[in-house]
Amino acid sequence: MSPIRLGTRGSALALAQSRGVADALTAATGHPVELVHIVTAGDKSSAPVAQLGVGVFVSALRDALLAGEIDFAVHSYKDLPTAQQPGLHIAAVPERADPRDALIARDRLTLTELPPGAVVGTGAVRRIAQLHALGLELSVTPIRGNIDSRIARVLGPQADLDAVVLARAGVARIGRTADITETLDPMLMLPAPAQGALAVECRAGDADLIELLAALDHAPSRAAVVAERAMLATLEAGCSAPVAAHAEVAEGEQGDEIYLRGAVISPDGARAVRLSRTGTPADAAEIGKALAADLLDNGADTLMGSTA
Repeated sequence: MSPIRLGTRGSALALAQSRGVADALTAATGHPVELVHIVTAGDKSSAPVAQLGVGVFVSALRDALLAGEIDFAVHSYKDLPTAQQPGLHIAAVPERADPRDALIARDRLTLTELPPGAVVGTGAVRRIAQLHALGLELSVTPIRGNIDSRIARVLGPQADLDAVVLARAGVARIGRTADITETLDPMLMLPAPAQGALAVECRAGDADLIELLAALDHAPSRAAVVAERAMLATLEAGCSAPVAAHAEVAEGEQGDEIYLRGAVISPDGARAVRLSRTGTPADAAEIGKALAADLLDNGADTLMGSTA
């Protein structure tokens, strides 16, 4: 049985995610998986993510897929553009990891314990906007780099930041949860759409592989992500816009229900529109679109500015 080729970036996080999916696929189906390293434009650049644009970490993987150099790829779902890529198919959304954001701070401080003027680093406009909105008088600065290098700027010998905010799922996937000072309540810091979720993608015409990869799909996670990303797409906002969303699937009186919260925050944190919608998982996409329409009716488009 020849191994299935899984394309992956070379970062510690990408490798951890890809190995986890490879091991799960082999365990579920018995098929061996071979990792193939692909370098993306995002790996080559030190520019802020907001300048690089949506999809910068996935385009090279998708090119390799379409060229037949690899058989499938694993993406951090929040990095994917919302538009469907012709010729490709999301064959599975594995069970989602914790979607919340995490604080890593000097001296084990929590967010509210950081003194006024404390310097907090993060790469996301969404997080910067929400940190400003909390009114804690923090100095927030945009940063780039992998998870280890970001943590080193707080805990390393040449630390120059008081804290960083990162996706908890990423920190967990590289085995550094012990460094987390505080996991941030979504009421304080609503996550990015699809944060913590993975997208397993292959060619749309590869029916046998699509069937094989379906063994990894987790229906509640897929429904939550579909709702969040439908909201994002309807707002016509990319992954660098100050848009946040979090959907949960839970048992209701009439069966499973999906509860979606969404927010658009002005980059300076001074204004925000926060709303929610509920419905059934089968209607996940429609719930996301409806919530986006509600947000726009309440002025969300005036808050996204040049980052949309």
